[in-house]
Amino acid sequence: MRDPAFWWRSPSWMSWLLAPAGLLYGTISGRRMLQAGRRARLPVICVGNYSLGGAGKTPTVIALLRLLRAAGETPVVVSRGYGGRLTGPVNVDAARHTAEDVGDEPLLLARLAPVIVSSDRVQGSGAAVSVGASVVVLDDGFQNPSLVKDLSLIVIDANRGIGNGAVFPSGPLRAPLAAQVDRTDALLVVGDGTAAADITAQVEGRGRPVLRAHIVPDSQAIAALRERRVSAFAGIGDPQRFFATLRASGIDVQSTRVFADHHRFTAPEIRRLGDEARADGLTLVTTEKDFVRLSGLEKADTAIIHPFPITLVFDDEARVRDFITTRLAEARKQIAATTVL
Repeated sequence: MRDPAFWWRSPSWMSWLLAPAGLLYGTISGRRMLQAGRRARLPVICVGNYSLGGAGKTPTVIALLRLLRAAGETPVVVSRGYGGRLTGPVNVDAARHTAEDVGDEPLLLARLAPVIVSSDRVQGSGAAVSVGASVVVLDDGFQNPSLVKDLSLIVIDANRGIGNGAVFPSGPLRAPLAAQVDRTDALLVVGDGTAAADITAQVEGRGRPVLRAHIVPDSQAIAALRERRVSAFAGIGDPQRFFATLRASGIDVQSTRVFADHHRFTAPEIRRLGDEARADGLTLVTTEKDFVRLSGLEKADTAIIHPFPITLVFDDEARVRDFITTRLAEARKQIAATTVL
């Protein structure tokens, strides 16, 4: 589904109308977060966000995997595999699996590290141990209490923030903000906006670090598109950020098309997009995450589509690395003194 527009503005009569449902959902989700989880045999780093929709979580996981590998770790990602049909645990094989099997994010992440798709995160962490992991990286799952997190790194978009600050369905929050901030070990603010200023102050007030990062588009992709007129489409949490990134890179975006987050593209849809682009003399462009969902379609239909890679870059990578390695060392001491699953 697409995010309702009223989630990102305030006040809104629709948000007020849904407030009782949000109160009920928030009460349940907040209490659920208090439940005790099971301890894995390895340190667990969770990359999550407070709200539904895009915040830059997947680029953050990719940047974290690179940092961990450079530090000598063997990270293995555990993902629920949203949008895929397999419940797992299953080790993602990009040569065999499609997004229909395991979801789009696991396919994208599997380029950098082993990925275990499992609807049961406890079982997923056990599978990560079996493939030689030194650390488990949870892709999402911050609000899920089943597994103890040694470090919860929460990603927030500096321009988008948390919208109207209400709990689903009244707003985009997955649980009451106070309950989520209490369990935040570090906040990663992506971009230069001010929409996350209040939450930044809350996290810093609890003595937790606030880290910063920026999205950097691929220079070769920019060069390939700079002289072209493009038609951009996306089925991600925040497609407008993708379109804005293209324009900020000097790319002439003539038209845009928005699909629901994790939209499963069909061959007729892609052919129609291609026909429309050719008729107007435009080049089709989409995100890397959307592009991996096209892997099950005919190459003849997808060959004209240009994926647009981006990279998340930490503003102070040394600080991030020192913080994470310190937390991993602390986690390993706790694990050594604890009976684990």
